[in-house]
Amino acid sequence: MDSSRIDRRAFIAKLGGAATVAGMSASTLADELEDELIEATTGPEKAEEQPAKPVRRERAKMRRGAGGIFDERRVPELSPLPANPTLIDFFKHRFGGFGVHGLRSAQHALDSGQDEIHVMAALVHDTVQALVRADHGYWGADFLAPYVDERIAWGIRYHQALRFFPDESVGYEYPALYVDMFGADFEPEPYVHAAYADARKHRWYMHARMITVNDTYGFDKNVNPAIDEFTDIIGRNFRQPSEGLGNDVSPAAHMWRTLINPDRPL
Repeated sequence: MDSSRIDRRAFIAKLGGAATVAGMSASTLADELEDELIEATTGPEKAEEQPAKPVRRERAKMRRGAGGIFDERRVPELSPLPANPTLIDFFKHRFGGFGVHGLRSAQHALDSGQDEIHVMAALVHDTVQALVRADHGYWGADFLAPYVDERIAWGIRYHQALRFFPDESVGYEYPALYVDMFGADFEPEPYVHAAYADARKHRWYMHARMITVNDTYGFDKNVNPAIDEFTDIIGRNFRQPSEGLGNDVSPAAHMWRTLINPDRPL
């Protein structure tokens, strides 16, 4: 994470000022910081090309929801999806900057010779943030669990906590940007510490850890792979329902339907 891309004073002001930031949780601040980096490094949604996005909004016209797709100032119009939408369709028409971030993360996993399971996890690890932001690891696991290897869903669930803890064995360092933005005493919530402790002793720990490793490469604006380049990997690692995402009967189908039409009134 490159701190030179972020103006600390402007970022703190956008969040509502130092007093507001002091009352925000570490997980929320980390998510807002990642969102700021994604905006600064993804195509037409770059922060400098859009109005400032304050966290506390009172009169802004918005879709109903908490994810990136619900803010009409960032995503004013949505293109229609096919009748039987695939994961690739969602990358092209719904995931926005979170999809670009996943593509860049997955490209690093691919270029560094990692197993396909890690490439796939990197590709989709933050896509749920188009739908919902808070506790995105947990929501992301539910969003994707019916369609991916259970180790991928597990890794996505726990990567949210692991990002706060270094692991020298794979070269993952505590993000210096957290210190630059929020100070040396920046501390995650107790449930994050508990989740890390649980994950650290689990046999699938490395599936979450590698997401955090690949995640750090997801902000390089010079890396711009297309989702079509991952068609074969998706085909082998994503259970695409024949009737289309959102039209199936999985426990997560309603989440995909919400992304298909977030303007649905009821």
